[in-house]
Amino acid sequence: MTTTEPGQHTACYRHKNVETAVSCSECGRPICPDCMVFAPVGIHCPECSQQREARVPRAKPSQTVRQFARAGSSDLVTRVLVGINVLIYIAQVAESGNLSGVGGQLFFKGALFGPAVADGDWWRIVTSGFLHGSPIHLLFNVLMLWWFGRALEALIGPRRFLALYMISLLAGSAGALLLSPTTPVVGASGAVFGILGAGLLLERRGIYVFGGAAFMIVALNVVISFVIPRISVGGHLGGLVGGALVMLVMSNFGRSNPAYTRTTAPVVAGLVCVAVGSVAIAYLRVRGLA
Repeated sequence: MTTTEPGQHTACYRHKNVETAVSCSECGRPICPDCMVFAPVGIHCPECSQQREARVPRAKPSQTVRQFARAGSSDLVTRVLVGINVLIYIAQVAESGNLSGVGGQLFFKGALFGPAVADGDWWRIVTSGFLHGSPIHLLFNVLMLWWFGRALEALIGPRRFLALYMISLLAGSAGALLLSPTTPVVGASGAVFGILGAGLLLERRGIYVFGGAAFMIVALNVVISFVIPRISVGGHLGGLVGGALVMLVMSNFGRSNPAYTRTTAPVVAGLVCVAVGSVAIAYLRVRGLA
């Protein structure tokens, strides 16, 4: 990627009425956010991107995910979230006296349970996303968060990634309550599925944050959600939809690349709407209105 000197702006070569300070790293033509094509190295105009795809074979998904993870200026939020989940699980095990972490007050006071939420325990729609029911449950979610979260955080930045994670967590809780309000639910998988939903939306626009394999990854995990017993299908699907909606808002409804789109008032309002909508769905469900 190349940029002009500070304060110097030129018009996009495809949209003459749009000023920009960014130019294609291949040909040097000025490009606006709508024309930017995010490449593994630099930013390309649409023409150079098409030429590159024609002559360069697509990298393997695992290689591209690692490239994005290394390229990011920070994966601090992902690391902190992983650490929080692990530390809370250690506290669960210490309190309950068993390796599953089930049986202590942390679990009983924090798990998502519709009747308890209806009685006023609204913190459960958040705390449940940081509790786990077994070492395997924790390991699976932490590995998914580490592997895909770092790549996405490198692309959209730590603040946006944190917002996406937390709103997806709320959407996952809403989905779990919608489909199974009387079943206790714990786990970070709703938020993790939000990461996958965001990646799927990005890759549909040609931004291969997961190496072009987002659809396969999402499809496989959705199938697993239905096949393996004791998995919250509602939590997974709710998080998936929530993450996709958040990314849709962050990209100005598909008009811009979220890596370069400013966090404007309409974007913030859209994110608030997704979060409030998730809580509203949970409220209506536990009150018997949905």
